Amino acid sequence: MRTLKDTASSIHANDVKVEIFGLGYIGFPLAVKLASAGMIVTGIDVNEDRISRLDKGVLRDTERNLSEAFLMSRKEGRLLLSMSSATSLTGKIGFICVPTPIPTDSERSDTHVIAAANRFLETSSEGDVLIVESSIETGTMDKIQDMVTKAGYRPGGNFGLAFCPERIDPQNTKWTLENIPRIVFCSDDTTYEIASNIYTRINGLSLLRVSSAKVAEVTKSFENAFRLVNVSLVNELAILCDRLGISVREVISAASSKPFGFMPFYPGAGAGGHCIPKDSVFLSESSKRLGNEFGTIENALRVNAHMPEYVATSIDAILRKKNLPKSVLICGMAYKPNTDDMRDSPGFKIARELIGMGYHVGTYDPFFKISLLSKYLKENAMPRKQFDVVDGLMSEGFSCLCIVQHHSRIAPLLQDAYANSKFPVIYDCQGRIRHRTGASTLLRCLGS
Repeated sequence: MRTLKDTASSIHANDVKVEIFGLGYIGFPLAVKLASAGMIVTGIDVNEDRISRLDKGVLRDTERNLSEAFLMSRKEGRLLLSMSSATSLTGKIGFICVPTPIPTDSERSDTHVIAAANRFLETSSEGDVLIVESSIETGTMDKIQDMVTKAGYRPGGNFGLAFCPERIDPQNTKWTLENIPRIVFCSDDTTYEIASNIYTRINGLSLLRVSSAKVAEVTKSFENAFRLVNVSLVNELAILCDRLGISVREVISAASSKPFGFMPFYPGAGAGGHCIPKDSVFLSESSKRLGNEFGTIENALRVNAHMPEYVATSIDAILRKKNLPKSVLICGMAYKPNTDDMRDSPGFKIARELIGMGYHVGTYDPFFKISLLSKYLKENAMPRKQFDVVDGLMSEGFSCLCIVQHHSRIAPLLQDAYANSKFPVIYDCQGRIRHRTGASTLLRCLGS
């Protein structure tokens, strides 16, 4: 029978097969990096369009930095693509990189993770290793361990189990897969040896081993809850500064002069995306199951949820005061700059609020995919009527430009729109437009 020691030896000899479940913003770069390091990798994804696109060599804007490595790995046969179940190979290593949705009455957060684990176990054998990278709720690794046991294996004995939560920040050029430190829980020392060998190929073994799966699960959720709480804190500060008539950025700049005990965060229309609000909910839900309330996180979630409404009502108050038509162009629909990821984006929530007030809303984002419009409208409970997607930063017919995200590629266009007074009003949620004395456009920033 094959053992974990055999798999460890195979890794050292570069003779092991890797299966990666999920080829999104976590799994795709991992697959390319491991294939480029000489491993034979099969990328598995249930999204037929994604597999078809990648099979044709077509990459999204946010994937193109890996284009050369991806195409070379494909040409040399080290990176395979599949929608089917895992393959029946001995001594293989699986990575779970699938999305974990915010839990609802109809869907658990671990739905896709458990499904991927099942698919891997269907064709597993002794000596295999399963590594989870998806952000998961506390207790999920216990479920997977039970699944492994029911499949006839002994986690930490003849089957390796690990959790190494992703810390990827898409489009961040300073902190990448190669230099972001990672934490990992491993079921045993040999699995840690295997995980260390793998991650050495990616980031030079900047790997911290923790004592239990729960420590790793809570650590990952806490990292993003920390950001949510501080973003919500500074957004409440921005609202206060609005009412006091002072600049929140000046306050933050002054506070940042303190060389200890302070870390600057900046206001915006709300933290969106698939990590910060969701992982914070994981901590809160874990606390509730134990009969406690994580009040700090609950309040931060409420503040975060309120920000789009605050932005919309602020814009409405300005346009009413200036007696301008009820029409707003929202720029930057992604949840963060320089990405095409629009999950849980505050831009759509602002649009929903404005439409509810009777506004005509236009949206512009260079990363916007019109093919996904119906999906975005459904997710945000918005009607197609009164909602337009425009091709560029057009000012005709709009009283206000609301900037939610400042993508680098359109930063000059945004500054030009202000400098040349192309809109009667500009509301900058992040306060990045440089003020120009004598400009006829009314510039308002959140917390200005």
